[in-house]
Amino acid sequence: MTRKRNPEDEILTLSAREQARLVKDGRVSSRELISAHLEQIAAINPVLHAAVEVQAERALEDAAAADDELAAGSLRGPLHGVPFSIKDSIEQAGSRCTAGTLGRRDAPPSTADATLVRRLRKAGGIPIARTNLPDLLFAFESANLIFGQTNNPYDVTRTAGGSSGGEAALIAACGSPLGLGSDAAGSVRLPAAFSGIAGIKPTSGRLPRTGHFPPAGGWLETLWQIGPMARWVEDLIEAMRLLTGPDGIDPTVPDVPYRDPLEVKLGDLRVAVFTDNGTAAADGEVSGVVRAAAAALTSAVRTVEETRPACLAAAYDLEMKLIGPDGGDSLRDYLSQLGSSEVHPLLTGWLDKLEPYRTDLAGLAGYWTEWDAYRAEMTRFLRNYDVILCPAYIHAALPHGESIRDDNFRGFSHTMAFNVAGWPGAVVRCGESSTGLPIAVQVAAAPWREDICLRVALWLEEAFGGWKPSVLFTEAR
Repeated sequence: MTRKRNPEDEILTLSAREQARLVKDGRVSSRELISAHLEQIAAINPVLHAAVEVQAERALEDAAAADDELAAGSLRGPLHGVPFSIKDSIEQAGSRCTAGTLGRRDAPPSTADATLVRRLRKAGGIPIARTNLPDLLFAFESANLIFGQTNNPYDVTRTAGGSSGGEAALIAACGSPLGLGSDAAGSVRLPAAFSGIAGIKPTSGRLPRTGHFPPAGGWLETLWQIGPMARWVEDLIEAMRLLTGPDGIDPTVPDVPYRDPLEVKLGDLRVAVFTDNGTAAADGEVSGVVRAAAAALTSAVRTVEETRPACLAAAYDLEMKLIGPDGGDSLRDYLSQLGSSEVHPLLTGWLDKLEPYRTDLAGLAGYWTEWDAYRAEMTRFLRNYDVILCPAYIHAALPHGESIRDDNFRGFSHTMAFNVAGWPGAVVRCGESSTGLPIAVQVAAAPWREDICLRVALWLEEAFGGWKPSVLFTEAR
């Protein structure tokens, strides 16, 4: 896997925006840029198992076309000639979308791009790979019976997280600068945190989910969103600008303007910080990173206070109640309809955890009442605070197979809290464990205020350095 390191390899560590500037200025061609990423994927993927489809031929053809257009004086957009990757639950014309489940292993290729894929293409981006995920997206580790298990680029004995774990691992190891994941309980933020990159779950209803599999709809609808993932926060800022807006198909997306994060006045922000949400306390290393981030931020914002919404302790049970009021029967039926006669043990473990939340119609109405009360309490919290700073998870990346343990599983309540609330939440690397694993801080804000999340995340990235190359990246070069 090791090959000679070349000076031009450093381009792989740059943000998508910086790579685009190099292409625009003629300092590197799109074909050279795509080729460098393809060579990197070839070096790292046998170890990571992050990419499930590498689109070398198509990507190089698209790159040649991008170079020809630029030579003729035409620029598609701010990502002209730059690669991006796509979670294998988001449709792409000409590629099979498996969602990691056996029943879709032989699904026909998609006939159209998902809305967000189309928007990145319109901006000049070039799809380069599709990435691994759990069986039907239901696990906090990216392992399935079709493609196997994705490993963490900082320690291959540990998970890259789920459900967008292949996406996070590929980006962290510089196989792609930017990509699309999706998040119903932490599935963008957890993998980003475990793999040391940046990611954001936007406000529920912010981005069209047209072309995602499984599709939007049903009682899960308001819990999840597609979200961008990247090594650098500046790419999240740009991606949100490109991706925001209704598409006339997904009825849940209102036309709410996306505000520029660089216009946020940090000095006006009131920040709440905590490391224990009442369900699961972060370990000492994670708590230390969160507290260090809060201490540093004190100099830039109006106030920082250690406190939390009282309702946060209910977030875990609410998430499980809303996913599994039938004990998981609808998900089992859906898998059966797809032809997934066998499922991954991590998915079985998740479904088993839903059984205690089985209820009847009256019970479901009670769950809805609890949900309304939770969201109302979260809204009241915003009278006194603008930002929440907290763990993305209670530990650094877990060993493979450990996410389903009950004590570990409840730790995912730190991300679930903002799915249940419908708030945006971003993560950014702010430190590392004693063994060199990335540790991230989560930044949450009011609905439609992705600008606040991203402005604070950008400040923290500048203060603490953000993404750092893994040993795997260094060895691959």
